[in-house]
Amino acid sequence: MDRTLTWHDLNRSLLARQMLLERVSLDVPEVLQRMGGLQAQYAPSMYIGLWTRIAGFDRDELTRLLERREVIQATLLRATIHLVSRSDYWPFEVGVRSARRDVYLRAVRDRHDPEAMDDAVQRLRTLLSERPVRRTEIDKLFGPQVRHGIGMHLDLVRVPPSGTWARRRADLFGAAEDWVGPSDVTEEDARDLLIRRYLGAFGPAHRTEIADWAGLPVSEVTKVLARHELCTYRDERGRELVDVPDGPLPDPDTPAPVRFLPTYDATLLAHARRTLILPEEHRSKVFHVRMPQSIGTFLVDGQVAGTWSLKASRVEWTEFAPLPPRVRQQVAAEADRLTAFHG
Repeated sequence: MDRTLTWHDLNRSLLARQMLLERVSLDVPEVLQRMGGLQAQYAPSMYIGLWTRIAGFDRDELTRLLERREVIQATLLRATIHLVSRSDYWPFEVGVRSARRDVYLRAVRDRHDPEAMDDAVQRLRTLLSERPVRRTEIDKLFGPQVRHGIGMHLDLVRVPPSGTWARRRADLFGAAEDWVGPSDVTEEDARDLLIRRYLGAFGPAHRTEIADWAGLPVSEVTKVLARHELCTYRDERGRELVDVPDGPLPDPDTPAPVRFLPTYDATLLAHARRTLILPEEHRSKVFHVRMPQSIGTFLVDGQVAGTWSLKASRVEWTEFAPLPPRVRQQVAAEADRLTAFHG
């Protein structure tokens, strides 16, 4: 409790853990584990999120890994689509399943028909044992309302060729037991790994931030933390932060290179606000009600300094405030590399 971490400390810690200080030469499943999974509401975001972290990342390699079932795309944390390693799929799924279902049932309690849902689950499970099923077919069989909730009662994954760079809508479903294999993890063990992944990827952190990221009640996060020997710190507001014992804390003056981030990169979401990677004065420029899909951003010295988009096959960028000429050259060079990645 003696050490107080400044936002600079927390900023560089997060950049290091998210592999945004230096591109790494690691395989994709290991990178996903170190990242705590990758949010993938828009399929190209997966590819760009890995490109900005992995040296020499090959776009086609991720598609091959999806086809070989070595990485898995599924609705997981906060009921949003994430990409995780095959070995992390069941811990992530089992760790959040009951909490996610409770939230759903509270939201639809006046409209929920348990018998109709049970019937739909059994029929869909039988169909999925024969082949993957598209979202439109599920809607036709059971209606959109049942389809919205069926994933709370049946473990589903998104299977290729949907949800890839070439076919971006992740609308082809498979049964997780068929695609990944049966689960062999308890909820307790699943949550232990889930929260270790979070701290390894985003720590040091407050327990409410862990809960926000995972979609778990704070009380459940507190139970998990009590089972582990952790390092503790304070932030500048005096809040207790917890961390895994081997979590890196780089020098806060460590140089941070220009990096381009995809839409909905997890470093920008609310659970990581303590790091000021997205300064609050710029948050409404990236997330607002008229643009719920977020927008591409780029970092200068560890903070969002502008936005980018692909126009006429080129990455075009806009700075929030005038940048020094040398920094503009660095942003332009990284934008050119991202343009080349788009191909």
